Amino acid sequence: QVQLVESGGGLAQAGGSLRLSCSAPVSVFRFNDVAWYRRTPGKPRELVARISVSGVIDYAASVRGRFTLFRDSTKNTLYLQMNSLKPEDTGLYYCNYLDAVGVASASWGQGTQVTVSS
Repeated sequence: QVQLVESGGGLAQAGGSLRLSCSAPVSVFRFNDVAWYRRTPGKPRELVARISVSGVIDYAASVRGRFTLFRDSTKNTLYLQMNSLKPEDTGLYYCNYLDAVGVASASWGQGTQVTVSS
């Protein structure tokens, strides 16, 4: 299975911004939806944003209007621009691809840590 590689996390103050990157083979984007997930303390893993093969983007209600998902096809990279960060955005962020029925692959990467201070 293909494993996507996340980067770009770090420490930000509330109201600040961070940009996460997810690198994957071009074939992943060609045949699969790709999504950012996060695991925050005390909560189950949450799907944050998702881009379909056709380019349709969906966001979790908790991040809509603050986070922007976009892809640079020349770099086979998916970005998650996170603005107006809140302490509750703190967590480990992963990207992964989904199968035809919308289930994430079992091949999770290391993730990238985002910490937002109040």
